[in-house]
Amino acid sequence: MGDHAETIQIDFDPQQISYEYLLELFWTSHNPCRNAWSRQYMSAVFYHDEGQLKAIENTRRQFVKTPEQVQTEIAPMTKFWIAEDYHQKYRLRHTAAIDSELHAIYPNESDYVNSTAAARLNGFLDRYGEPDQLEQVIEKLGLSTAAQDLLRKHVH
Repeated sequence: MGDHAETIQIDFDPQQISYEYLLELFWTSHNPCRNAWSRQYMSAVFYHDEGQLKAIENTRRQFVKTPEQVQTEIAPMTKFWIAEDYHQKYRLRHTAAIDSELHAIYPNESDYVNSTAAARLNGFLDRYGEPDQLEQVIEKLGLSTAAQDLLRKHVH
């Protein structure tokens, strides 16, 4: 277990959101100067090319008060492994009523894991997002009225 770091890979449309904005969120949503208690939970950002590396360095200087104390590892992306199925959409999987409805929509596990709806639901269930954001998308998620009400209770 100790030879890996738990990470996420973000696929994004640069016409919709900039890489620099994603980096701003990264630098400002955690303490990049904190020492990790294990490699598995270290702070890290991986880059694909020199342009991304420059953006990482620039935003680190811009958004971290003491950039010289940063403990975040900055490294080239070499290989990304998808987590085991039971790690995917963790909060969603632990909300049985909503999870079962989504599995009915996406019976293929790969489709379920890669579903934008599943990602949004998982985020809302983990208390990421505001009630008004939920209301903007809730009708598009394919859930029954009962599941929508349950989701609202989690978010409010």
